[in-house]
Amino acid sequence: MSLIVALLIVAGVVVALGAWQFFVWIVETRDKDRKFRAARAQADARGKPLLVAGGPYGGRGFRNLVRLPAHPNGDACLDINPRAIAGCPNAVLADVTRIPFADGVFGAAFASHLLEHLPNTRAAETALAELHRVADSVYIAYPYRQSLGGWITRGHHLWVRQKGDTVLLTQRGQSADGADRHRSFKVPARKGAGIGG
Repeated sequence: MSLIVALLIVAGVVVALGAWQFFVWIVETRDKDRKFRAARAQADARGKPLLVAGGPYGGRGFRNLVRLPAHPNGDACLDINPRAIAGCPNAVLADVTRIPFADGVFGAAFASHLLEHLPNTRAAETALAELHRVADSVYIAYPYRQSLGGWITRGHHLWVRQKGDTVLLTQRGQSADGADRHRSFKVPARKGAGIGG
């Protein structure tokens, strides 16, 4: 009898954990979709193109295999991984810390699940400054701390959080170059600049 009770408890915990993670995924996905739509509307309102940083197919083969993008394309898609932007019109293979576009050419930039992959807070701050250099407004999507996937995904080096016009960056573990563990990025003082939230 005690084995059955133990199995029922384990099954209950697994179901509760699965339901919790499904809820977190739904909230993250809605937030990402809302930010993409806002970035698209902002770019259209300004009569400028939309930059998507962090290709819609990511670095994993699954999304490419089934052709299931995490989000729509922009007018230009930028990533360092060619698989992440395969099939995107106007794909640009480049590092987000060195974006090969002129200042203010985009009405908005949408960076999806990108900053947490950078090696340290300094690199993420550089990326945010570059995005703000080339776009009037920047919208960022990132994994929530409540997401188990955010904790276990290999290659996640940072926690990213946004409060109004401030992006909070926290190093996960030890950075190889001793970069600051916590940094805040404020929106650059430029007419029309902003972080979508």
